[in-house]
Amino acid sequence: MTAFPDLIEKIRAAAPGLRGRLLANQSLSDLTWFRVGGPAQVLFSPADEEDLASFLAALDPSVPVTVIGLGSNLIVRDGGIPGVTIRLGGKAFGSVEIDGETIRSGTAVPDMRLAKAAAEASLDGLAFFRGIPGSVGGALRMNAGAHGGETTDVLIEARGIDRKGELRSFTHAEMGFRYRHSSAPDDVIFTGASFQGRPGDREEIEAEMERVTAAREAAQPIRERTGGSTFKNPEGGKAWQLIDAAGCRGLVRGGAQVSEMHCNFLINRGGATAADIEGLGEEVRRRVRDHSGFELHWEIKRIGRETTPA
Repeated sequence: MTAFPDLIEKIRAAAPGLRGRLLANQSLSDLTWFRVGGPAQVLFSPADEEDLASFLAALDPSVPVTVIGLGSNLIVRDGGIPGVTIRLGGKAFGSVEIDGETIRSGTAVPDMRLAKAAAEASLDGLAFFRGIPGSVGGALRMNAGAHGGETTDVLIEARGIDRKGELRSFTHAEMGFRYRHSSAPDDVIFTGASFQGRPGDREEIEAEMERVTAAREAAQPIRERTGGSTFKNPEGGKAWQLIDAAGCRGLVRGGAQVSEMHCNFLINRGGATAADIEGLGEEVRRRVRDHSGFELHWEIKRIGRETTPA
C-alpha cells in the first residue's frame, strides 16, 4: 500500500506547542469494528480541548479534517483518509461527572459507560444508551437511539471546537435533531455534553439495562466484526424486513456477508476489504429498490478514498 506524503513536519512547524500525539500513515483498520480500511495520512490525538483548539487554529485550511470515534458504525475505505484524522481519547475527553440530576460527559465516553454512570447515580432516562455501540460524540452527531430512546430525549447542551479553533456551544434546540441526524455544523468536533436524568431506582434501572443487553445479544450479531445497524429505517418500513423480503439474508460478497442473524447488519467473515463491505451494502440497496421500491439510506458512515492513494 502506497503511503501518503508525510505532513507532520509541516504541522509541527505551524503549531510548535502541540501536546497531543501525531502519527503519520497510521493504519485505521484496528480502530474500526469491521477491522478494515486504509491509513490516516495523519492521526492526531489531542491532549485536551485547548490542545485541539490550538491545533485547528494553526492547521492549513486546505487540509481536510475527519473525526472518528470508537469506529463502531464506520467504514474506512481501503485507500485511506487524506489530511488529518482526529480521534479523541484520554481523561480530558473520557470523563463522566454527576451534578444532581445532570450528567456531564466527554465525547470519547462509550455510550454504554454513560448509561452505567447514570444508573450508579440512580438517574433514570439514559438506560437506552446501553444498547448503542458507539461514543457520546457519535450519539450527538447522529441522534443515536435504541430501545425506544434517543439522544434528543435527554440532551441539555453540547460543546465543541470548530475548524477555526473556536469553542462553540449548542442548546438542545440548536442541535436540530431529527431521526439519526443533527443539524450542528459539520466542522464542529464535539468535545463534551450535558444530559438530563431523572430520579429513579438503581436496581430497576440496572434491570432495564440488563434487558436491553439481553435483547441486543439475542437479536444482533454483536460478537462478529460488524458496524452495527447498516441502513436507516425508511418511512413506512423497517430496513431489516425489506432486506429479508428482497432475499438478501446471508448474501455474500468477497469476505463480507449480510448477517443471517439480523439482516440489517453486515459482517466481515474474515479477510473482507472495505470495498467488499460497501459493495455488498450497495447490492442490498439495489435489490431492495428493485423488489419493493424503497430507497435505503446508509446509517453507517463511509469515509476515505475508495482506492489506494498514488
